[in-house]
Amino acid sequence: MTESVFAFKPVMAAAALAIMWLLEGLIPMFEGRRERVRHDAPNVVLGVANALVVALVFAGATLVATEWARANSFGVLHWLGIGGVWAFALAFVLFDMWQYLWHRLNHRVPLLWRFHAVHHADRELSASSGLRFHTGEIVLSSCARLAVLPLLGMTVAQVLLYEAVLLPVILFHHGNVGVPARADRWLRWLIVTPWMHWVHHSDYQPETDSNYSSVFSFWDRIFGSFRLVSDPRALTLGLEETERRDWATLPGMLAMPFRSRRARRRERSAGDPGRRADR
Repeated sequence: MTESVFAFKPVMAAAALAIMWLLEGLIPMFEGRRERVRHDAPNVVLGVANALVVALVFAGATLVATEWARANSFGVLHWLGIGGVWAFALAFVLFDMWQYLWHRLNHRVPLLWRFHAVHHADRELSASSGLRFHTGEIVLSSCARLAVLPLLGMTVAQVLLYEAVLLPVILFHHGNVGVPARADRWLRWLIVTPWMHWVHHSDYQPETDSNYSSVFSFWDRIFGSFRLVSDPRALTLGLEETERRDWATLPGMLAMPFRSRRARRRERSAGDPGRRADR
């Protein structure tokens, strides 16, 4: 049962990735990338490995945690007495808020940042970058989620619904796709878009520490972390002082959190007049 519940995740990711791959070839925003397979392959391999870790190690624990909450009427959704469609909607919103908070925490806590930096080190952002997370980050986030799910009182079905939406959205807003500015502007009032998320992958630290949302974009507006640039093609993606051997190969990605004795230099600045936010 556990395998059947969670097996859809890599299938959904593969289908969405294939669509994004075609679009990136037809209408890229950042042009001139000729070694797409060489760049994407390590990201995909890491994503598949992480999916296996989650399925083998955390799927059963997730079922136990959510079933315990259901059986004991524990968690916010049970305490509020909400059921049916409204329970699914509220669970979706609350868990997406947790995703925002956890993502922001990954940028603030040095230990978490060591692993999360592997995701940010990619200098040639594409849809495959949405699968590029260090296994250590996946383990830490999965452990934290085991506490959050019963606290919210979510069911397995509600978790699956969220992840069914999350995967395509993540691949979309990481994708190297030339979304028209007007379409992106309308979409980002509700969901995270490429023009919004590319800023988050800038090597300029105040831009890196912005736009943390996963599905709904309004969390960044609510919590004051929303930021845009007028021309995304002017962004320098990746992390400063990160060598290609670290970010472009699978061994480099896996070793990155342990190779450096210090986290990336994070120089705070009040702002840059040449990079004004454009809401």
